[in-house]
Amino acid sequence: MDITLGDIEVRVLGSLMEKELTTPEYYPLSLNSLTNACNQKSNRDPVTALTEEEIVRALDSLRFKQLVVLSADGGRVPKYRHLLAEKTGLMPAELAIICELLLRGPQTVGELRTRGERMHPFGDLAAVEEVLQELVQREEPLITLLPRQPGRKEGRYAQLFSGISECPEENHEARPEAARQRVVAENERIVRLEEEVAALRGEVVELKQIWAGFKAQFE
Repeated sequence: MDITLGDIEVRVLGSLMEKELTTPEYYPLSLNSLTNACNQKSNRDPVTALTEEEIVRALDSLRFKQLVVLSADGGRVPKYRHLLAEKTGLMPAELAIICELLLRGPQTVGELRTRGERMHPFGDLAAVEEVLQELVQREEPLITLLPRQPGRKEGRYAQLFSGISECPEENHEARPEAARQRVVAENERIVRLEEEVAALRGEVVELKQIWAGFKAQFE
């Protein structure tokens, strides 16, 4: 992929794709609906607690990358839709697989068939494998097959929108809880604010010195 997405962008894009496939009557999505979709507890890994501000930043970035656009439905509330199908020429079955990988991370063929059924019907595992191979063998592959890990019978497929996928979760520390993620984000926000305040204080001191020098010229 010639486009690399961040974690929040991946969640936003996947959520837009999911709602188009599962509840087209409520699609495109308003900011509020999209935030709820990103943070819902079902069909998500990990579960997040993203703010509307974080979603807006991700939307702005996705719009710059020409993957999301404001809907032209003329409603009073701005609504957003994805452009992935138009940009990549993906068919519904392929969109369902990509969406599942964006929302839940690496998965086996069996997991993709079971979980992807809500977005597109797959007759059997062979049908899923056919779609996976099409996505792997594209001129610019959209997914990859991860090496099979010890203790696992099957390899797992991963999306490439966020770059080369890391090794499976067994080799990483446990994911921090959503509450801890919020605390870390809040701490980072406070640090940024403190840095901004310190910079402003420095500017005030500098302005006072300039004013004092200017005033001294007339005394």
